[in-house]
Amino acid sequence: MPADPLNTRWRTLLAHALFLGLALGAWEYAAQVGWLSATFFGKPSGIAGFLATNVADGKLWTDLGWTLAGTVLAFGLGASAAVSIGLAFVRWPAAERFLEPYFSALNVMPRIALAPLFILWFGLGLGSKVAIGFSLTFFIVLSATVAVMRGVSADHLTLCRTLGASPSQVFFQVTLPGAVPVLFSGLRLGLIYALLGVVGGEIIASEKGLGQALAYLGSTFNIDGVMALLLVLALLGVGVVRGMTWLEKRLLHWQ
Repeated sequence: MPADPLNTRWRTLLAHALFLGLALGAWEYAAQVGWLSATFFGKPSGIAGFLATNVADGKLWTDLGWTLAGTVLAFGLGASAAVSIGLAFVRWPAAERFLEPYFSALNVMPRIALAPLFILWFGLGLGSKVAIGFSLTFFIVLSATVAVMRGVSADHLTLCRTLGASPSQVFFQVTLPGAVPVLFSGLRLGLIYALLGVVGGEIIASEKGLGQALAYLGSTFNIDGVMALLLVLALLGVGVVRGMTWLEKRLLHWQ
């Protein structure tokens, strides 16, 4: 008899809960008896207390909203520009050959090293964080777009043209549906890097945001706060990836 998927899911969740409970309990005990220094590693009770305090006074929500806004803007602008330029490169290969050296030079440049320049241009507000996230997202999505568009079966394209399909029909009914599944892999990675870019920019210099709060807590040796914000960032990263996966499944329900 095949296993019940619902029971299997509950057993998996129970196993994870048991593992996390044992790990956190061991961490708390080790910190209490002095096996681990709470000054350098924190302890679960301190982390929970920090989260409760900052959730109650609203500061955590403000920083979270600031970081999320920067991530969404950076990803939206970067992905839109990358897909548009990628489609143009596929349509006009000569333009890609001409611009490829310039894009390659910009792509290999460590964008986080440009953060001081972005801050000088756009200030300490959200603009500089969006610029950093945009620069990371753009090239990832651009590479994925060009690769996937050129990976569509040439036989399918030839058959469509032979049957009299117009260029727009070929694109919307053959090229795009075949490219979307792979393109979403690039978009998912671009979203992660948008978050990394925004948080990295906030750590360097920012008015608000989780990265700014993380830098402040680290400078004041508030390890419980640092660990709490790292937990929030980890959950945020998992959440945005799960959200992109859900969107992909909704768009590709026909498969």
